[in-house]
Amino acid sequence: MKIVIAPDKFKGTLDATSVAHALAAGIASVIPHADILTAPMADGGEGTVDALLAVVGGVRHNVVVTGPLGEPVKAGFAVLSDSSAAIEMAQASGLVLVPPDKRDPLITTTYGTGELIDMALDTGTKRIVIGIGGSATVDAGVGCAQALGVKLLKADGSPIGFGGGELIKISAIDVSALDPRVWGTEFLVAVDVDNPLYGPLGAAHAFAPQKGADAQTVFALEQGAIHFAHIVKRDLDIDVSELPGGGAAGGLGASLVALLGARLVPGAQLIGESLKLTEKVEEAALVITGEGQLDGQSAHGKAPAYVVQLAREAGVPVAVVVGRLGSGYEVFQRNGPVRIVALADIAPSLDAAMHDPARYLEQAGKELAAALLA
Repeated sequence: MKIVIAPDKFKGTLDATSVAHALAAGIASVIPHADILTAPMADGGEGTVDALLAVVGGVRHNVVVTGPLGEPVKAGFAVLSDSSAAIEMAQASGLVLVPPDKRDPLITTTYGTGELIDMALDTGTKRIVIGIGGSATVDAGVGCAQALGVKLLKADGSPIGFGGGELIKISAIDVSALDPRVWGTEFLVAVDVDNPLYGPLGAAHAFAPQKGADAQTVFALEQGAIHFAHIVKRDLDIDVSELPGGGAAGGLGASLVALLGARLVPGAQLIGESLKLTEKVEEAALVITGEGQLDGQSAHGKAPAYVVQLAREAGVPVAVVVGRLGSGYEVFQRNGPVRIVALADIAPSLDAAMHDPARYLEQAGKELAAALLA
C-alpha cells in the first residue's frame, strides 16, 4: 500500500519536511508495512530552495544582501546539481524580515533580490529558478532591476529611490547597462498567485494591506503600478498590464518578465514536476497534502490545490491536513471529495496545535491511516 505525503510548510511552526515526517510517523504506527513516500512541497514562497535541493541536490551559498528596508541581511541561494540555480526572494526581500511596526511598501525594496540574481549569475549558471512568494514589497520589482543595472530615471535624469512610492516618479527606463549575462540565461519564476499588476485584484489592492499599507498608501501604490506599466509599454514595448501573475511579490513578476525575459510558472507545478509527483500519485492508495491555514486563497496557485488536482485526475483519494480553517476553505470540496483535517479540531485548542504541531500532525496521520483501513 503506497501513501504519498506532499504537504507545504505550516508557516511559522514547521517546514514542509517536518510536516511530512510527522504525518508519516502517525501512518506508520497504524500501518507498519505501508510504502510511505514523503515529497515536501513549496509553491514559490519560503521552502522553495529547500524543496529543489531535496529533489535535485546541490550546494547552498550563504551571502549578505540589501534587505527590504535597505539594511544588510543574511540570505542564501542554491546551485543545483543540474547546474541551475534557485533563489527565494523572501530571503532577501521578505515580509518576515520587516518588524510589523516598520512595514511600509512605499519604502520597501526588492534590491536584495536583484543582488541574489547577480550572485547566481556569477556562478556561471544559465538557468535560474526564482521563487517570489512572501514579499514585503510593492515596488513592481524596480529595486531588483536597479541591482542588475537598469536605470529608472526621474524627469531630471536622476535615479529614483527605493520603494513603491517611487514608481510614480519614473520618467524613463534605460536598460542599456543591464547585466548582459541576463540575455543568455533562462529565468523561471515560481509564483503562487495569478493576480495582475494592478486593478481590484492587483498587487496594491490584494496584497499591500498585509504589508503595512493603509487606504491612502494602497491608492498611491496603485497609481504607481499603473504608471510603471505605461512606461514599460512606451520604452520597452512590452505590455504587462494584464499579465497573470504580474502582481506577484508586489509586481516583481511583471518586472522580471519585462526586464529579464522571464517566464512565470505556477510554483507548485514547478516543484511537483521536479518531484515527478504525477507518476507517484498515480500509484498511491492515498495522497495527503496540507499547509498551515486552508482558505479561499489556497485554491489559487497554492501547493495543496495542485496536489489535490493531481489526486483527483488520478482517481486517488486525497486528504488535506491543516493547522486551521479560514474563510472560503469550502472551495476545496466543490469539485470532488476531499477529506479535510484541521489540527485545531484535534488539539485541545488552536494554541496547543501551534505550540506542538508535530504531535497533532502525527495524530492526524493515525486517524487517516485508520480511516484507510476501515
